[in-house]
Amino acid sequence: MAINRAYKPILDELGITYPQYLVLCVLWDKNKQTIGAIAECLALQSSTITSLVKRLRNPTDEREVQVRLSDNGRRLQAKTPCLSPTLLSRFSTTTDKLIALNEQVQALRDALLRSSGTG
Repeated sequence: MAINRAYKPILDELGITYPQYLVLCVLWDKNKQTIGAIAECLALQSSTITSLVKRLRNPTDEREVQVRLSDNGRRLQAKTPCLSPTLLSRFSTTTDKLIALNEQVQALRDALLRSSGTG
């Protein structure tokens, strides 16, 4: 929630939420992906992604399983600043330390998933 608050002013200007931003980042990296692939990349449930992309999907064909960037999504990429400096300035840390922290959190998540039998 704190990360959401840090990014909120920037994302409000773009008209998207932080979770939608994450989905767009995945699509900007590799366009035209299934909801399952996006969910896996973000370590979320497919049902979570389905609700996030509803606003981003093709309104003429809601049954479409693959999600891809619209012209609007591609234009949004050009207008979207890198959000990492915002986080770094508020957290008073270095990029290397933030990467290391992220790796530790991922390792914790993976260990918890393994121990619960879901990973």
